[in-house]
Amino acid sequence: MHHSLSRRRLLATGTALGAGAALAPFGPFAPPAHAAGHWPATISLPDGFRPEGIAIGRGPYAYFGSLGDGSVYRADLSTGRGRLITGSLGTDRQSVGLKLDARGRLFIAGGLGTLCVVDARDGAVLATYEVGGGVPTLVNDVVLTPEAAYFTDSYQPRLFVLPFGRHGELPGPDGIRTLPLTGEWVQGPFTANGIERTPDGSALLVVNTVAGALFRVDPRTGDARKVPHTGPPLVNGDGLLLLGRQMYVVQQHQNAVDVLCLNGSGTRGRAVARITDPRFDTPTTAAVCGDRIYLPNARLNVDPLPTTTYTVVAVECV
Repeated sequence: MHHSLSRRRLLATGTALGAGAALAPFGPFAPPAHAAGHWPATISLPDGFRPEGIAIGRGPYAYFGSLGDGSVYRADLSTGRGRLITGSLGTDRQSVGLKLDARGRLFIAGGLGTLCVVDARDGAVLATYEVGGGVPTLVNDVVLTPEAAYFTDSYQPRLFVLPFGRHGELPGPDGIRTLPLTGEWVQGPFTANGIERTPDGSALLVVNTVAGALFRVDPRTGDARKVPHTGPPLVNGDGLLLLGRQMYVVQQHQNAVDVLCLNGSGTRGRAVARITDPRFDTPTTAAVCGDRIYLPNARLNVDPLPTTTYTVVAVECV
């Protein structure tokens, strides 16, 4: 079972909701304690699905993206049952990291040079954007702020910025911009992965797998500064989940989640826990519902065959 240094009940905080956005039906959801205790702690996904990202909204429903064909699967956390809400987005498409806003829009990091926005109600593709400028690009993860969606590129030192209109409107095909990462940022063949906001919302935090650390990024200039922290290096850092001041860093190949307590501005961190669980099988990302954290097992060390099984596991917040 997983280990924790402390336990505290956390309400679902939602995922970077825009200021003043209506919450129903996709905003924060906190199940009654007596009900959540009977929910399944392990949920099966379709064979061959190849999950990576997760987002949780109301209902309570969790959404998962496929590395195989970009399709999106929705599961009911209270029963474990689910269905595909999209078909394949194309043999050359992926759904890597994803986030859900209060309007029911799924923002999907699309892997090799694409990102898209999908309606979580019916799976309709609302917008697709081609990015990268002809150089190797891997759009890996995404975080939402009231002003924009920010996407990481694992192959290049940059973020992609999808700005919102005054009322949350999506830009046209040419509205996306590139934000170079500068300052102390160090780049290797595969570098930026998960992305979140600082606890005070003033900046972004990006996992740098080369430096094994979080970097605090100014969302206006791209200036990136290493965040010193105690505990193990984050060389396998993947998805990030911020709850209050606690940052959950999924360390995929270590089959662990390291928890850091950050200061408000996100300039330093202190290790407070490491979560492990025998059910972990290369977890990649995390999302919260009530006092549970849900993680899809990507099984990256297993051949991705049509018969390969995949699961989502739930562990308690610390």
